[in-house]
Amino acid sequence: MPKGKQILAKNAEKRVFGTAKVGEKGQIVIPKEAREAFGIESGDTMLIFGDISCGIVITKLDVLNKTANEIIEKIKENK
Repeated sequence: MPKGKQILAKNAEKRVFGTAKVGEKGQIVIPKEAREAFGIESGDTMLIFGDISCGIVITKLDVLNKTANEIIEKIKENK
């Protein structure tokens, strides 16, 4: 099996998609299987945040926007 292409867990909701090397410009390639599973397409804006002790999280900006809108709606409902 080629390097970086292994799917290390078969659980449809939670799995490791493999590895990605950091290039000279700090870029990584998100494995195809992960892009397909999360609907990531060329041109999508990704949000990158993290904590020194916990690591880095990469998510689609749309996911965070949806969550923020849900929180705002719940706040409005409770007023």
